[in-house]
Amino acid sequence: MRFPPATQKLAGIVIPLAALRTDTSAGVGEFPDLAELGDFCVNTGIKLVQLLPVNDSGFQSSPYSALSAFALHPLYLKIGDMPEAASFAAEAARIRKRFESAARFPFGEVLRAKMELLARVYDAGADAVIADENGATAEWIRGNAWAREYAVYRRLKEKHGSAHWKEWGAFSALKQDEIQALWDDPALRREHLFWVWLQRHADEQFSAAAAALAERGIALKGDLPILMNEDSCDVWAHPEYFRRDMAAGAPPDMYSPLGQNWDFPLYDWKSLERHDYAWWRERLRTADRYYQAYRIDHVLGFFRIWATSRSDRAAMLGRFIPAVPIERQELESIGFDAGRLRWLSRTHVPGAHLRAAAAEAGLAEAETNRAFETALDRIGSEDLWLFKESVRGEVDIEALGLASALTDFLKNYWRDRALLEYEKDRFQPLWSFRETTAYPTLSEDEKKRLEELIESKRRLSEAIWEEQGERLLAVLKETTPMLACAEDLGAVPDCVPRVLDKLGILGLRVIRWARRWDEAGQPYVPLASYPYLSVCAPAVHDSSTVREWWEQEADRTALAPVVGAAAAGEARYSPETAAAVLGAAARSASMICVFQLQDLLHLVPRYYAPDAAAERVNVPGSVGDFNWTYRIPCRVSEIAEDEELAEAVRRVVAARTDDSSGKQKKERP
Repeated sequence: MRFPPATQKLAGIVIPLAALRTDTSAGVGEFPDLAELGDFCVNTGIKLVQLLPVNDSGFQSSPYSALSAFALHPLYLKIGDMPEAASFAAEAARIRKRFESAARFPFGEVLRAKMELLARVYDAGADAVIADENGATAEWIRGNAWAREYAVYRRLKEKHGSAHWKEWGAFSALKQDEIQALWDDPALRREHLFWVWLQRHADEQFSAAAAALAERGIALKGDLPILMNEDSCDVWAHPEYFRRDMAAGAPPDMYSPLGQNWDFPLYDWKSLERHDYAWWRERLRTADRYYQAYRIDHVLGFFRIWATSRSDRAAMLGRFIPAVPIERQELESIGFDAGRLRWLSRTHVPGAHLRAAAAEAGLAEAETNRAFETALDRIGSEDLWLFKESVRGEVDIEALGLASALTDFLKNYWRDRALLEYEKDRFQPLWSFRETTAYPTLSEDEKKRLEELIESKRRLSEAIWEEQGERLLAVLKETTPMLACAEDLGAVPDCVPRVLDKLGILGLRVIRWARRWDEAGQPYVPLASYPYLSVCAPAVHDSSTVREWWEQEADRTALAPVVGAAAAGEARYSPETAAAVLGAAARSASMICVFQLQDLLHLVPRYYAPDAAAERVNVPGSVGDFNWTYRIPCRVSEIAEDEELAEAVRRVVAARTDDSSGKQKKERP
């Protein structure tokens, strides 16, 4: 759907769909609840609703770990709105009553309860669904070709107790004609059509909700994660589009010193290109049914992706793909012979250090000797050791079954190298190569020569990244009329903003991270200098809320030029402080400013949770029932009818129009 012409800068809200509460929602927010959220938007001047991904992720609560790039999550179905469920109203009401008071929803319990009831509803009317296979159901399937392989995948996943498809034995690697044969099997028809039936209803409910918002002048913005879960229908059914030999992630930073290993496969862009990017185009066209704008998650991955060996747990020994390699002969030509290269590219473990680690952990000499025997080879007669050729990564170190103290010791040393020889005679520098044991031992002249070579390869690589990023993002832009918005956070190469500007794709400016990091004092970028082609956000789903940030993390002194001296002087985050901070964000030069709904609720004191940390959506790097289970503290109808809140939000939104000529500004901070 085409994004409405922007005659003025827009204000929006961002919310996980599951976080909504209504009189009819059963445990989580559901597709039709979006129409009710429209009342709040109309009353406050909000023009855009941004959702987190709503694809089927099975019992994995993270919406960024989907089982399908196309299928919607049955969790968000409103069972009471399904015509076939009329006789099951009492059961639906019991589910609603069971979970309605939970501060955060128990993801697995809610999904299990809803799926059990949906299975009963389907069984009661399955004969009619099967009988209709040449009517509306068949027509829906023709318009959603992905549904066949998805239904086969989901049936097989259920049959194998939700196990990863790699554990399905003979069903782990099926060709397209074999998948089609399973779909055509009359004995399996009833089970396959259950998953089609769920998707058809989800499509109808979500489409109706999106249309209801559009009719009221409210745009719906989706979120397209760039990467796919390896345990997904797409990777299982279309292995030709993916590279599973490495895992995607992110390089080390101040928050993740070992990098991030997302354990997702990489794309095989050459294979996708040979098919004219048909998979990506269909994915976008499917999203276009519901959304007028979309967020491209981790847009940097279209330029280059950080890839890690499947033999490692951490991502420190990763590298960018594509990238121009440093060849052995180039290193030799600047004075690094075989011995010097071994010193830089292979971990050297001092035996005394290993024995000291074992002694500190109180380990017996036999365990220490086992570590030497199974993991290391001695260099000549020195008490200096290299990892055995059989050790290919942290996974192999763990498999040795050594005491945890020695396992951790060896894993730390495994990552200690300045250059990564990822193929024979081909090297890439580690992200933090200057902080390794080997690098400081180089002479100043050696450091200068090595860094000049590294920098020359980076420049050559950036030219490749720019060409690839522009080519791939142009495919996305030309496929649908949706407004494209990029999540361009992290270590951003210079080519990224150039390409986004050229293609008219909005970037992202998260206020707390938009600083001039290379300047003295690292001042915040003035909000007035944000580019027009950007989305401004005071907080995102992976961060603390503005309230928690303000009270526990923010550099309030440095924020004074951004939010005003009076607000910056307040250590407690009050409604008055919220009005100042959110109002400042609203006055940014960005075309769109989005607020988490819970951040807007802080404009009125009665919506404050006792613990600010309880209001965040996700804590990156953590695993548990807390993540992705946030719910707003009251029903949507209550906040829609709260005139005190509405007036406070209207004042914030009004700041968006104070300087809204609608002219596109091209400068970037």
